[in-house]
Amino acid sequence: MTWKDMIPGMLITLIPLVIGIVLIIIDFNFFIVAALVLILALTTMGNGFVRGSMTCNHCKQKDLGCPADTLFNKEKK
Repeated sequence: MTWKDMIPGMLITLIPLVIGIVLIIIDFNFFIVAALVLILALTTMGNGFVRGSMTCNHCKQKDLGCPADTLFNKEKK
């Protein structure tokens, strides 16, 4: 697993953000700003919390050779 493999997953967040920023520039709307803040919060804090404290710490795949674990935790090995 490399960073190139993660591009489709990142586009799920980047495409709505870019479109939202363009819509804000064209016609400012507080609803769009709130939606962008919500997307950013869920993407950064939500994923970090779920993966950091709930799933990855208790996953048994890590012992078998998880590609995400080897990508993100290189310094621990």
